[in-house]
Amino acid sequence: MKKLLIIICLSILILPKSFANDVTQIQRANPLTVSQSISFEDCTKIFNINQEKLFYLTLASISANRFNIDEIQSNNGYIIFSANRNKYLASIAKIDKTNAILKITPCNNIYNFPPGVITNTFKYIDLNLMAKI
Repeated sequence: MKKLLIIICLSILILPKSFANDVTQIQRANPLTVSQSISFEDCTKIFNINQEKLFYLTLASISANRFNIDEIQSNNGYIIFSANRNKYLASIAKIDKTNAILKITPCNNIYNFPPGVITNTFKYIDLNLMAKI
């Protein structure tokens, strides 16, 4: 009976530490998919293209990242899409003739989500700025 009690006590002491190590290794492995606190400033970016082209590139980026598009409003320049069980609002606004701004924010205003949603969208647009639309 003493041996069984010792084994149970040791396993209780060892298991949480090994589980915690596994979680931190997962977070180190792919930080873009782990929820993090995101600042509002990181959710916006100015692009050197007009508003219409940025709207279409944003649509293409959302589709390429395999996010689900829930609603599109081309007149107002916004897209609502779902990723990781959260909804996001991508709004495009004109700055001048050659510049436009893209803002991606969570619809629930909780800025604790995987940063890959934003960074992957911005990277796709940056890579395809010169593409003909």
